[in-house]
Amino acid sequence: MPDSERLSPPPLVLVANDQEWSARSLESIFAPQGYAVVRAHTGRQALDLARRTQPDVVIIDSGMPDVSGIEVCRLITEDGLFSRSTPIVVTTAGPASRAERLAAYKAGAWEYVSQPLDSEALLLKLQNFIASKRQLDRCREDSLLDASTGFYNVRGLARRAQEVGAEASRRRAPLACVAVSPASSDESLDEDPAVLFERLAEHLSDVFRRTARISDIIGHLGKTEFAIIAPATGATGALRLIERLRETMADARPDASNRLPALDVRAGYCAVTDFGESSVDAVELLLRAATALRHAKSGGVERVSAFEDVPTRFVH
Repeated sequence: MPDSERLSPPPLVLVANDQEWSARSLESIFAPQGYAVVRAHTGRQALDLARRTQPDVVIIDSGMPDVSGIEVCRLITEDGLFSRSTPIVVTTAGPASRAERLAAYKAGAWEYVSQPLDSEALLLKLQNFIASKRQLDRCREDSLLDASTGFYNVRGLARRAQEVGAEASRRRAPLACVAVSPASSDESLDEDPAVLFERLAEHLSDVFRRTARISDIIGHLGKTEFAIIAPATGATGALRLIERLRETMADARPDASNRLPALDVRAGYCAVTDFGESSVDAVELLLRAATALRHAKSGGVERVSAFEDVPTRFVH
């Protein structure tokens, strides 16, 4: 392993194989090279461990007893809770046909290897795979955009808030931040927020694009929460923006075949009439809108909350 990689946390390898001797053989290859290893004995266990441990590489046997290794590879690759940059190596106990190899690559495998393994070649491949993964992860962390929506992430929102705030301050213009989250009386919204967002992401993204003005800055705060930075907008304009979102959400109900609920929104906002005289910066304005949203989601009757109306227990 290169010296630069030794400064990073040890690479974590998920070995999924129901044959004890084969799994131990793989572990004996990786452990002496400084890799940490977790093991799964079924395909479903591999999926669960992949989500929970976020390994640097997955090595899975094609002949898992419950779900085939190639199917697990496909499910991991398509799972929004799992990094698509993580390399997956599918192994097989015997000679592999061309069709099997192509099926593995189509499912998202980075490599398909037959046993007995060439351990030296495998280690060199993994070294390259993991270096590529970590570089991609670093690029993703440095990015200002959220991969799942195409909107700004929290880092990007903060940077754009500073830029817009500086302009609003020079112009002594109004500035508003609105934070919103889908809401419904439908019990399906009680499911895991990450799973819910996976179902609603495309629909919600379309709603925000159709509602916001060209000058508005849209970001994904996390889970099912979004934020809009609205230049030249006061409290009245922020309320109008929220109302447009509610109307668009109601008019653009997802297809019933997707079993998605009719949606409304919970929203919080904070607005300043003259940002040149504001005692808070634009990032704090964004945080206050998020705090107001948290209050609106706390179970009260009001679906929209201004920061000024938020009880002190919600303000950190």
